[in-house]
Formats: sequence, structure tokens, C-alpha cells
Amino acid sequence: MQALVTGGKGFIGSHLIERLLNDGHKVVCLDLEEVSNRNIERFFSRDNFKSVCIDIGASYAHEAILNVLDVFKLNFIFHLAGLADIVPSINNPQEYFQTNVWGTLNVLEAAREYGRIKKFIYTSSSSIYGIPEFFDIPTSEEAPIKPQYPYAETKYQGERWTSHYGQIYKLPVISLRLFNVYGPRSRTTGTYGAVFGTFLAQKINGKPFTVVGDGKQARDFTFVTDVCDAFVRSANSKISGEIFNVGFGKAQTILRLVELLGGDIVHIPKRPGEPDVTCADILKIKNALGWTPKVSFEEGVKIMLDNIDYWRNAPVWTPDSIGKATKDWFKFLGGKEGK
Repeated sequence: MQALVTGGKGFIGSHLIERLLNDGHKVVCLDLEEVSNRNIERFFSRDNFKSVCIDIGASYAHEAILNVLDVFKLNFIFHLAGLADIVPSINNPQEYFQTNVWGTLNVLEAAREYGRIKKFIYTSSSSIYGIPEFFDIPTSEEAPIKPQYPYAETKYQGERWTSHYGQIYKLPVISLRLFNVYGPRSRTTGTYGAVFGTFLAQKINGKPFTVVGDGKQARDFTFVTDVCDAFVRSANSKISGEIFNVGFGKAQTILRLVELLGGDIVHIPKRPGEPDVTCADILKIKNALGWTPKVSFEEGVKIMLDNIDYWRNAPVWTPDSIGKATKDWFKFLGGKEGK
């Protein structure tokens, strides 16, 4: 395998690169120049690794990506590049469209023109399901699509364009809908978002955990090495044109996470647009790819605690700073702050 990993400097991307390199594959990381090399600097000394800087949403990106594919003679694309988080997507929907939709289209078009891609893996998100009805939990790939905010909408549009290129241009594609991925090197910067980065920074600084609502909401936390295995199995399979959920298949409450991390808590208002429970039905990927998650929640949290120094310089969120950061969340999605 000679693979392009877009968004390779990021949390999941850097773990996928590590997995591919350890499996003996050649990897080219594509990401923004301004993104830190912190997660990939350990790979620079390896002969089978290269890094290039391209903004996938830029006007020139299609030709630049095509050139990278040709120069390095690549035959697999793992497309993880994109903008995440709810709040900034509400404030900057055009920027999210430019990167997550137009950027995806640029990568797809480069792959189509190149003509030698054996598999294109698109990174979708469970957020596209919106707030599932109780009878849709665990949520299968057949559940209704109901994006609640621009980020989720752009991820779904990227997924649809990927399916379109598979259908019309016969590009071998698979989309993976990821559920609540966590693990070492999860993001520490940017706007208020993922619970693990928030809680670990609070713990290392002796601050209480900011628990949304009563903390009984549950998420299908999936460890990053299991997610990487799903990427690799998808790429190595003969399957094309399919969409798979990637989750653990069991939801864990935020209170259970707090119990495992250990520390005091402070409650902040429950937010609109967020489901009470996310839980993936993973029967399809189990049957089609033989993929099963291996890292239990308890084991995964222990690994996070063992690597807690990574979050030493991460932003430390407080109820006040979270309130300011999520003001537009309440403004546009409904609900009342402080309720």
C-alpha cells in the first residue's frame, strides 16, 4: 500500500499513519502548513514517510493533490482532513463548506483524474444522525439522517459526494461513520469541544470536570486504534460503495467517565442539538469486514490517564469560558443558557 492520509497531522490521522507505517506501507501525510507537526514529528526519520502541505479547500488544491498522487505513485487515499466542532461551524458555515465539502470534492476529483486509486476511504461522522429516536438506538446505517448544525451537514454532504464518485465514476469508495473517537493525542487546541480533551486538561490542572446537564447522557466511545483497524480493513477489502458505522456498540455515561478519571464535578447547562445517547449498531461492519472493537472503555481511559502529560498545556475550560464559547450554540439551536 502506498497511501495518502489527508489530515494526517491530526489526532486520528497521526494514529492511522503510525499503524500504516508499522504495517510496512509507504505513507504521505497531507495537511495544512500551519498545523503543528507535534503528532507526526516522530515519523520524519522513517524512509517510508513523507509530508506535504496543501489546503484542500483552496482554488489550486485539485491540481496540487493530483500532482502529489502522481509524484509519489500512491494507490490508496484515506481522507480525514476537515474542520470539526459545533460552535465554529455555526459561526462560520461558509468556511466549513469550503473545507469539508469543496475540499472533499477536490480530493475526489484528483483521485478520479489520477485513475489509479484502489480504495478511497472517507471519514464521516455519527453527528449526521442528529438526535435519534429511542427506537433508532443502537443506530444502524439505515437510520434517518438529521444533521443539527453546519458541521454535521458538511460531513454528510462530503459522504454523499463520495458515494456519487463511486456510483458515477466507479471510484472504489467506502465511508466510515465514526462515533466519539478517543485516545492519546486527541486534540488539545481550538474551541470548546471533545469531552476527553476538556476533562483531561481540567484534571491535570486540578479543576472540576464541567459536566453537561446531569451527566447521564451517554456516548459510544471508541478507542482510536480500533478505529484505525477499521480504516485498514476497509482499504484491504474488496468491498466498494458501502457505508459503515464504526463504534464500540455500547454507550457509556459521562458520569461513568468522571468516575474512572476521578475528580470533582460542576454542572453546566444542557445544550440543544445534542442527543442524550449515541450508540452504534455495528453488525454491518462486523459481518462485512470482520471488524470488532478490542479496547474496552475502562482500558481506554487508563491509557488516557497514563498519557495525561500530553494535555498539560491544553486550554482549561471553566463554566464561564464555556458559557461564552457556546453562546451562539444556544442562540441558533434553541434552548436557554443556565437552564
